[in-house]
Amino acid sequence: MKCGQIVFVLKGRDKGKAMIVLSSEGEYAYLADGKLRTLNKPKKKKQKHIQITHTVVDMTPECGRDLQDADIRKFLVKADDETGGNRHCQKTML
Repeated sequence: MKCGQIVFVLKGRDKGKAMIVLSSEGEYAYLADGKLRTLNKPKKKKQKHIQITHTVVDMTPECGRDLQDADIRKFLVKADDETGGNRHCQKTML
């Protein structure tokens, strides 16, 4: 699991949502979506409760400024456009 990788949450309150991996430590990953789960308060989630995608975004914002929640939202929207709008977890759609 890499920093900047887009994942889908499989369990819990955020089930089915797309999020970006901020970091990972052992069996846990810290996730953010820029809205409810911000950079200041990321979601700590076990790796077995998330579905990893092959999409990795470059986490460096434009203009050399610090990463913000708006950047996370833009990354998720951009990835959504590239995948043709399929932003839901495949396992939750069954």
